[in-house]
Parts: sequence; C-alpha cells; structure tokens
Amino acid sequence: MTNKSTASHFGDLPLAPATLANLAQLGYVDMTPIQAASLPIALAGQDLIAQAKTGSGKTAAFALALLARLDVGRLVVQAMVLCPTRELADQVTREIRRLARAEENIKVLTLSGGTPMRPQTASLEHGAHIVVGTPGRIIDHLERGSLTLDTLNTLVLDEADRMLDMGFFDDIATVARQCPVQRQTLLFSATYPEGIGKLSQQFLRDPKKVVLEERHDDSKIRQRFYEVTEDQRLHAVGMLLNHFRPVSTLAFCNTKQQCRDLLDVLRAQGFHALALHGELEQRERDQVLIQFANRSCSVLVATDVAARGLDIADLEAVINVDVTPDAEVHVHRIGRTGRADKDGWALSLASMDEMGRVGNIEQAQKREVEWHSLAELTPASTAPLLPPMETLQILGGRKEKIRPGDVLGALTGEAGFRAEQIGKINVTEFSTYVAIERGVARDALHKLGAGKVKGKKVKVRLMDE
Repeated sequence: MTNKSTASHFGDLPLAPATLANLAQLGYVDMTPIQAASLPIALAGQDLIAQAKTGSGKTAAFALALLARLDVGRLVVQAMVLCPTRELADQVTREIRRLARAEENIKVLTLSGGTPMRPQTASLEHGAHIVVGTPGRIIDHLERGSLTLDTLNTLVLDEADRMLDMGFFDDIATVARQCPVQRQTLLFSATYPEGIGKLSQQFLRDPKKVVLEERHDDSKIRQRFYEVTEDQRLHAVGMLLNHFRPVSTLAFCNTKQQCRDLLDVLRAQGFHALALHGELEQRERDQVLIQFANRSCSVLVATDVAARGLDIADLEAVINVDVTPDAEVHVHRIGRTGRADKDGWALSLASMDEMGRVGNIEQAQKREVEWHSLAELTPASTAPLLPPMETLQILGGRKEKIRPGDVLGALTGEAGFRAEQIGKINVTEFSTYVAIERGVARDALHKLGAGKVKGKKVKVRLMDE
C-alpha cells in the first residue's frame, strides 16, 4: 500500500511549464489526496491501481499523466479512457480538454453508445490523440476497423468497479487484448470487488497500489447482542429488520434447517428473502446471488459453508441468528459489513445456552460485547421493507452473444429509461439478469418484451420471490 507522497502542490511535479500555467489559471494549486498519491507514480510511467471515489479529483490524476506522455505532432490514438456510462465519458472528455488547453490542437474524441456511429467514424478518420468511451462502442469501432490501438501508450479504466457491476469484464478484456503490451495501465475504482484483482492480474504489470483509507475499519462495524429465548429467535430477526431497515442483510444460521425455518418466517412477515445453502444446484445459487448483489432481495439467509467466498459490497447489516461456536468464524461473518467507508450493523441473537460462545467471542475481540434488549426494537415505519430494485430475466445470454451494453442500450434507447434507473447487469451463458428500480420494473418488463435487444425479440420475465 502506498501512502500519501511528499508532493502536495502541482508545482512539485515534473510537468511542463505551460501545463503548470494552465493549472494555475484553472485554479488547481494544491493536489487532492488522490492526486498527490497517484500522480508521481503515473508520471513515472508505472502501472497503477488507485482506490478513489467520484469527486476526489481522480480525472485530473489520470488526465495529467496521459497528457504528459502525448506526442502532439503525431495525430494517432495514444491514450484511451474506458468509462461505464456515456455521461461519465462526456464528463471525462470535458475535463481532459480543459487540462489540455496548454497545448495547441490536442484532439479528444468521445466514443459511446446511444449516439450514431457514422459521425464518430468520420471523426476517427480525421484522427485523434485521445479517445474516451464505453466498452461496447469501443469494441464496435475496433471490429469495424475504424479504430486501431497499435500506437496506444496509456490505457485508463475509470470507475472500474461500476464497469464490473454492469457486466463489462469480458468487454474490458477484449479491448485490453487489442492494446500494445508495452503500455501503461491506470485503474481507478471506488471499491475493490474481486473482479478488480482479476483485471489487474491479467492486464496490469506490477502495479503500484494507492489506497487512501483502510478499506476495512472495525470502528465502522457497530455490534449489538440481544438475549432471546429459543421461541423468540426467528421472530426477532424481523423485529431487527423493521427497526434498523437495512437495504441488504446477510443472516447467518448454524444449520440448513434453521435457514429453511427462518426463510419461511421472514416470507410470512412480508420480507423479500432468499436462502443459500448447500443443496442448491449451481444455477439456483447463481440466481440467488445475482438478486442479492443487485439489491432485489433484502435478506440473504445462509450457512457459513454456503456463504464461503462471498464478497458482496455495501452490506448494511449482518445478523447472527445463531451464535457460532467458533469465535474466528464470528469475526469473519461480521467483517462482511462496514466496508468501503460505510457504517454497518452486526446484530447477534444469543440464548442463555450460547453464553459460553459469547464469552469466546469477547476473548477473541479483547472486549466485552454490548447487550441490548428486544424491547428497544420498534418498527421505524409501517411500510414493508422493500428492496430498491427488481430483477428482469431475459432468456438469452453469452450463447446468443448478448452483451451488457446491448441491454443497457435497449433500455436507455427505445424504452427511454435513464441509466441511473438501471443497476447491475449479469450475463450468464443462457440468461441475462438486469436490476431495475422497483417503481419502473413492470414498465421495463413491458417495453423490453415489446421491443428488441440486438435486433431480436426477447422473452423477459420478472423474477419472483
């Protein structure tokens, strides 16, 4: 992990005088923490993984690096920035143009879906130094031969976690394979899901990693224990959910039978819950995980074995329905919440019989646990706790060459939905799953069913609980 570098003003960096003068004119004097940590590495030509949130000044961090390597005299594509959405691509293009004003005639082109191909192809024929675009549209241009990347020296993956959320892993891989091996790759991501490690192993060379805050901080996890009798236990889970109203909760049970019983109770109480246990076949398991990760299901009930290897970002709460006999397992369970700079609840239900186990946990954590009473739990609202999204299942996946961009295009194009109403898109071999805001899900079902994806009619259904 790289800590903040010693440079704190842009003037401390090895930048051209004209660039520094332009930065001063734009009001850039002191670097933001992400700029101070990543620019010296990027300007030295090294590959980089930087964990940075939107609005942290990351665009200037990669833009100044790619502009510093540009040979303006050669009107060929020397740098490319991949972005998850058209809106972000437009924003990045604007920022690069502002930062490039120091030099005459730097050509920056935006290549993203949702706009006609022909003007983009014509602009590419006239040449460009830098292209900024979305993975699907960049691939279209590469396939048609209107874009070549032989002269590329810098590849930037911006908001890589959001691109992975939208199912763009294969598309990013396709683009990266067409870039020269001797290039610099800069990857920026607000969170660090599993796919980022996979991307960096395949496409980055010995990257330096910049993380500005510890990703996981125990103080972000607020732990509470509630004493219950056996007949209160399952009912108490619903009381916790109605009191704290977390968007996503992972509820751990010690046995498969307890998982089944809890699922029945939660569903009877009107919660959108799904269970994960060893008896599910792979396809069912994938469908459960897709719906939980894309926020179409409020509660995932699981055993420790079934939840092994799960890394789901943004878990607001973990509920230990039973106390685990292994204190290390307890620490691992609750470590799944409070990630990526967010607070999380770790709520545990314990009966008198489990007090010995609670004692082991206190020893492992070197502190006493905090006890609260079930009587404190009052529903925060009379409205049912509904997940923010619903999942549409489209029959057709990789076998039919469906890409996430095709689905996104169908929904934001003809169907007229906004990109922010659409969540994660998962393309599996035979099916595609799209998360869409609950309020517009039925409308989206109707419009997708009546329209076309990739020029073909598709069968779509709303995945029921």
